[in-house]
Amino acid sequence: GLLDAQSRTVNTDMMLAAARALADVVAEDELNANYIIPSVFNAKATEAVASAVKRAALAAAHQER
Repeated sequence: GLLDAQSRTVNTDMMLAAARALADVVAEDELNANYIIPSVFNAKATEAVASAVKRAALAAAHQER
């Protein structure tokens, strides 16, 4: 997401966007003691995090202008 947005910095909003997107990938009925965070190989997770971070990075760049 940072690369797609051509961001040179990372801020708190971007990190929170990544965390929220990652958390949203795991459905409530999937949560258990052994499955809290999806695998790094979960394509759904990587796409969700990249998209959320890109949006946050673009929003930050827009606010700087």
